Formats: sequence, C-alpha cells, structure tokens
Amino acid sequence: MPRDLDQWITDRSRDLGDRVRHLRLEANHTQESFAEATGIDRRTLQRIKAGTSDPRSSDLLRIAAVLDQRVSVLVD
Repeated sequence: MPRDLDQWITDRSRDLGDRVRHLRLEANHTQESFAEATGIDRRTLQRIKAGTSDPRSSDLLRIAAVLDQRVSVLVD
C-alpha cells in the first residue's frame, strides 16, 4: 500500500484526466463536442481532467464508449 494514500489517489486521478484528454484529442474532439457526445457537462469533464472530481462509473462508461476504449484503459 502507498505510504500517502491520499496523494496516491490524487496522482491516479490526474493520470486518468491526462489519459482522457489525450484520447479525446486523438479522436479529434473539442471539449464541447466531447461533452455533447458523452452527455456529461463540460465543467464536470474539466474537473475529471484536473483530477479534482471523482467520476461516477456511468461517466467512465460514457467516456470509454465515445472514445471506443475499455474503461480499464482509462484507469490503468
């Protein structure tokens, strides 16, 4: 187990946000087109990207579906 669990979680959350951003750009989505495609509010997506919000499982499923990825790719 990590020594500082809170920091480890924060780091993993930021990693998730970075992966989502990278895959979104690879898929040629703007923030707005991605928000529309996923049905997730743009501000919520920004919080996920920044690692300041814990996404719901349904959000991760929507993001993965739009990006044509497995959820495990996002959270690995």
